[in-house]
Parts: sequence; structure tokens; C-alpha cells
Amino acid sequence: MTGSSETVRREGPPPFRGLSGKVLVMTILFVMLGEVLIFLPSIANFRIQWLKGRIAQAEIAALAAEAAPDRILSPDLRTEILKGAGVLVVSLTRGETRKLMLRSETDHMIDTSYDLRDVPWLPAVTDAFAVLLRPTDRVIGVIDKPPNMSGDVIEVALFEKPLREAMLRFGFNIFLLSVVLSVIVAGLVYLALTFALIRPMKRLTRNMMAFAQNPEDRSRIIVPSARQDEIGIAERELHDMQSQLAAMLQQKSRLAALGLAVSKVSHDLRNMLSSAHIISDRLAMAEDPTVKRFAPKLIISLDRAISFLTATLKFGRAEEAPPMRERLPLKDIAEEVIDTAVLQASSRVVLFNHVPPGLLIDADREHLNRVLTNLVRNAIQALESQDSEEDGRVTLSSWREGAVVVIEVKDNGPGIPERVRPKLFEAFQSAAKPGGVGLGLAIAAELIRAHGGEIRLNGTGPAGTVFHVVVPDAVVELRPGRRGARNRA
Repeated sequence: MTGSSETVRREGPPPFRGLSGKVLVMTILFVMLGEVLIFLPSIANFRIQWLKGRIAQAEIAALAAEAAPDRILSPDLRTEILKGAGVLVVSLTRGETRKLMLRSETDHMIDTSYDLRDVPWLPAVTDAFAVLLRPTDRVIGVIDKPPNMSGDVIEVALFEKPLREAMLRFGFNIFLLSVVLSVIVAGLVYLALTFALIRPMKRLTRNMMAFAQNPEDRSRIIVPSARQDEIGIAERELHDMQSQLAAMLQQKSRLAALGLAVSKVSHDLRNMLSSAHIISDRLAMAEDPTVKRFAPKLIISLDRAISFLTATLKFGRAEEAPPMRERLPLKDIAEEVIDTAVLQASSRVVLFNHVPPGLLIDADREHLNRVLTNLVRNAIQALESQDSEEDGRVTLSSWREGAVVVIEVKDNGPGIPERVRPKLFEAFQSAAKPGGVGLGLAIAAELIRAHGGEIRLNGTGPAGTVFHVVVPDAVVELRPGRRGARNRA
């Protein structure tokens, strides 16, 4: 059942349920509605004009009868004239005189009368539909002004059935015309909307379904058209969104592959470091002063690396443990970082420790050491990459601002490239040197965020780069004192 519904979704909606079918049906309905709105005044006007036509014929018949010798007509001629005019009785009013001009041999009672001299629009429509919906024949009287001005008022009586038949024929013709016009207009509107909206929307839909099947395939990213309307904006926004999503998925894939590779390598690398640790322990027993000086630091670095690799193997990825905070002398930590860094730096780089001796920081020693080591190492690499006769300088300084300690790492290097700055603290995004992976600053920012602080780029340019590491003190919940319950004796 799931496979069937997935196939239907991929193939698109059935006919007349998709956007094309809905547009076609709605267009036909709206055109038909417009024709109905046009039909209402049209059928009312047709009725009035049909009756006025009978009035005009009746006036001519009356004038012909008046022009007869002695104004006497034979019964047969009078019947033919009335039949030709389509009326039963004709009378003219001239001034104060009302004169019966023609009448049929049979007397008829008039059921209702209509005055065409002044007909409002709404009653005209109502009267027209009353004629269409009334199946019985009636004799109606009609009053109007004579078209040829043969008198002041002309009154006629006639059967209503011929009017109803004529109106039905007119309505049927209007209906056929409406259907033809609806089909033509609907087709034209459908074609226009198809090329202007539906085809671009289908293109967007097909692209989204294809992209969803393999978001990491950058060849499936939509290519925006040159349109400047809402469709063009949607295409460009979709292109940007798909590009960002594809890049993000590729980054996640690289992180997953890196984590798998680290897990495989860490096991063997930990064994190598353990062997190096044993050798370092034996070197520490040597009497050489230089060995005695550097061997403890080497052992500490190896312990740190082995612990990190053990954590990597344990969690399957480099998951940072929560910081174990304590009050630490910051100058000692800065000295440890510089002692390690001078072994890697060239002779043209000078490192300064300007941290005040009595400054304490509330932080995890291991985390803070890694953060400052990353920043100092980046500064050294930047200094060694530039061609300058002036010595490179890396300065660590710090100060307290209330419950916050600010650590400044400053160098006089060439500055950070403009293209790197927007994503400086994102993994795999801030590699500014060949061979770099862009993880150092991302890891450092994560460690400091775990302390509730932040790392920010305070300035960079040809004169150098300044980073500020802000570490707030841990919040201590103070429990208020409690008074004893027993009364004093």
C-alpha cells in the first residue's frame, strides 16, 4: 500500500485534480457565471424590445386602418391586419381623446398590463423571468408612446405565448453562445496560465521531488530562470535553499566519514602513544638537565593525547565532557601553553605572557589549555606564513571585569582573510592555510560555550589579529541561613 501511494505521489495527481484541471474547470465556471450575469439584463431587454416591436407594427396597422376609405375595413382585412401586427386590440390616445383603432372579432379579457414608457431595471428582469417560468398563455396589455408619434399614447392587447416562445429561442441561442465563448475563453486563459504559472510550478515540483530523492547530488539543484516575478523569486530562493542543504549534507557526510576514520585510527594510535609514554618515563630517569626539564611536559602531553583518544573510541566521536571547573591561576596555564608552543615555533616568533600573577579564573584546566593552545598555534602559523623581517609577536594578556575574565590573544600577523571571517568558528569552514581542516577554532568555541562564555574576533587586519576569550565565573547558589526552632530558656 505504501509503495502504491508513493508511486501516485511521484507520478503526479490524477486529471482534473491537479493544478491544470482545477484552473480549467474554474475558468469555465467563472466565464459561465459572467454569461449568466450578462443574460439577466439581456433577456429583460429582449422582452421590452419585442413588445416595442409589436407596438410599432400595431401603430402601422392603426394608421393603415385610419387611411382606409371611410375608415371602414372588411372583417377579413381587419383580421389579416391584426394577425400581421400580432395584436388583438389597438387604441390611440390623442390629447384627451382615446380612440379604438382596431379590435378582433372575439372579446378577450386582459390579465395584466405593462407600461413601457418608464421601466426600472429590476422589475424588467423580474417580469422577463415571470414570462419564462409561466407555462399558461395570457392576454396582456401594453402601453407605450407611438414610435411614429401618431398619437400621445398607444395601447395594444396581445397573447403572451408568442413572446414566451421568442424569449425561449433567444435564451437557447444565448446559452449556446455562452458555451462556445466559455470554451474559447477558458482555453485561452488555460493556455496563458499554463505557460505563465502551471508549467513553472510543475518544473518546481518535479525539481523538489527529484532533489528529495538525493539531496547530496548537486546536479539536481534547480537552475533559476531570468524571470523577475514571484515565480522567479521562488526559483532563486529554492536554488539557494537547495545549495545550502546540499553543502550542509556534504559537510555532515565528511564529519561522519572523519568520525569513522578517527575511530579506526585512534585504536592503533593510542597503542603507539602508550609506547611513547613508557619511553618518556624511562627518559625522565636520565641525568641530563635538558631531558629532566622537558620530559615531564612531554609525559603530560602524551597523557592528554591518550585520554582524548580513549574518549574518542568510547563515544565513537569527539564528544566533549562537561567542564570540571575550579579556581585556577591563569598565569600558570598561560605559561604551560607558551612552553608547549615555543617547541613548535621558529626562532623569529616571540611569545609573551602578560597575564597578571594573581588573576584566578573559574574554568576547566584541560579545556582552557586546549582553547589557548589552538589560538596560540593559529597565531604562530599566521606569523610564519608572512614574509617580514620584523619578529612575530604573540601576546597573552588578561583582566577581570566583575564576574568575568577576559583573555586576549594578540599577534602582529597578516590578519585573517575576508572570505574566512563570516564562518570563522564553523567546522571545516575556517581553514585559512593549505592543509588545514578548520576544526581548531570550532572546537575552542565549543569548549568555551560549555563554560557559558564566548570567543570573539575583536579585530583583524594588516597590523595583526586580536581574539578575546570571555569566561564567566560559575554561578554559585547560596543557601540562606536557617534559625533554630527551639526557644531560648
